[in-house]
Order: sequence, then C-alpha cells, then structure tokens
Amino acid sequence: MTLTPEQSQWFAGTFAQLVANVERAVVGKTHVVRLAFTALLAEGHLLLEDYPGTGKTSLARAMALTLRGTQQRIQFTPDLLPSDVTGVTIYDQAAQRFEFRRGPVFANIVLADEINRASPKTQSALLEVMEENQVTVDGVTHPVGRPFMVIATQNPIEQAGTYRLPEAQLDRFLMKTSLGYPDHASTVAILANPKAGRHGSGLDAIISAEHVVSMIELAEQVHTDPALLGYVARLCEETRNAPDVQLGCSVRAGLGLVRAARVWAAGSGRDYVVPDDVKALAVPVLAHRMVIDPEEEFRGLTSEQVVQRILGSVPAPQERALA
Repeated sequence: MTLTPEQSQWFAGTFAQLVANVERAVVGKTHVVRLAFTALLAEGHLLLEDYPGTGKTSLARAMALTLRGTQQRIQFTPDLLPSDVTGVTIYDQAAQRFEFRRGPVFANIVLADEINRASPKTQSALLEVMEENQVTVDGVTHPVGRPFMVIATQNPIEQAGTYRLPEAQLDRFLMKTSLGYPDHASTVAILANPKAGRHGSGLDAIISAEHVVSMIELAEQVHTDPALLGYVARLCEETRNAPDVQLGCSVRAGLGLVRAARVWAAGSGRDYVVPDDVKALAVPVLAHRMVIDPEEEFRGLTSEQVVQRILGSVPAPQERALA
C-alpha cells in the first residue's frame, strides 16, 4: 500500500507548515529544521551538538511549541539521578499502596539539555525509553505513548565536568547535527526581532499529537525499492570495511536511514524514495555511529568525511531502474 496523491499533498503541505512555524524562532536554518522534523516523524531522536548561543534550545523549544502535545525539559547536571528522569515508586500511606510518580520523560517531546553533564548512570536511564518507548521501574513497565522524541543538546568545547556519551547511547539517536552560526542577513533579522532569544515564545501550536501519529503512519507507506534497500545496506557495510574505521554502522543505522528517507521523500511530496533522499540523510544518520581509528582522527579525519567518501565510491541505483 502506497500513499495516494491526496495523502502525499497533505503530508508535504503539513510538513512545510511545521518547518515554516519553527523558522519563525530559528531563522535561516531550513535544512536543520527539516532534519529535526524528519527525525520526529521517523520516530527517532535528535542530538544537537554546537557552540553556545547557536539556537539549540530554541530549536527544541520551538518544535515542542509547534506540537499541540506535552513537553518537558530536563536540565542535566552532575547530581541528577536516574529517578529524576524516569520517575520513582513511592508508598502512599493514605491509600496503603505503592504508586508510580512519572518523571519528565513522560512527554511527547523531551528536551535533554546539556546531556553530557550528567553521570553515565543517569545518561543510561534514557537507553530503554529511547529504544522501546517505555520505562521499567521496580519491574513494572510504563509506556510513554506516541509520538515520543528526545532532543538532546551538548556543548563540544567544554570538557571539564562532562561525561562523553558512550557509543551505545549515541546509537540511540537517529540523527546528530549542528546549527552553526547564521549568515549575515539572518543575523540582522534576529537582532531586529524584539522577541529573539526567548526560545520560541509566541509560536502557535499548529498540529496535534494525533495528527503527528497519522503522519508517522503515512510515512511508513512510502515505497522503497529493493535496489535502494541494497544501496543502504552497501553504505553500512562499507563503513564497517573502511580501513580507518574501528567501528562501523550496524543494521539499526540502516533501518534508521530507511525510515528517515521515507519521511524526507513524503515531505518532498513523493510517495517513493530516490537515491538523493538517502544521500541527503546519510551524514546526519550514519556519521555519529562510527568510531574512527585514533591515529587517523589525530590527523584530522572525521566520520563525516568518511561517509562522504563512501557516498562517492558506492554507485547509487539508477532512477530508471527504480521506476
């Protein structure tokens, strides 16, 4: 079953409205905003790594305000406990029974601000919920519902008092990207806005949580040709075979890339995936899951460069063959 023309048109139009609404708070970053909503509609999570003051928190808050659902912000600090994230079971003396008090992770969009400032024990509290959309406390499982997305931020230049995210935690994020500084014209527009810097204040919620779930289910129906699936598999295999890579991309990475490509295609008004969809998403989906050889990393090689090199060496299927 594939999308009808009407469904494709509605999806693309709604996707454009979501991006335009967030761009009112995050000016001049259309591509990054599209990536963020692609992660949401692919039921993935987003890691934003950038310098202070580039709009990481503003992007996360603007997305939460655009969605007419629940939102929570967790400020990660060294003394934060796992129960502060997931919740805790307490004994109610009046009712004479144990009750589960939900933590801030029970929301549609959860902003994990400066996630690398918390201890590894607290960071690991997110592992289960990010993968399985549920939290297990004292042997009892509690679902968090749909849609659910974690948007985490971290500062790459501060190392004192921080804990680097382990590979298992990074693999839970569908995408990792950065905003970067705006261009001159965008900077002037931001400076001219008296409400700039207020983290999306004044934005309107333009879509309900139920409609987000509908968009997620529609994206799952986007046609993906077996040749394209083979292309994605080859890209992941090449990351594992690269001589300057210690740890390549797993099957989970390939699954995430396919899900994201379907959303990217639907957001462009198509009911089928093309190679350019995969190429546009390969770096943000694959690069952060790789571990570069330390000697090559010392020489300046980055995982983004490796992914770009692989994209240039692996031939993409021809669109004529996909038709």
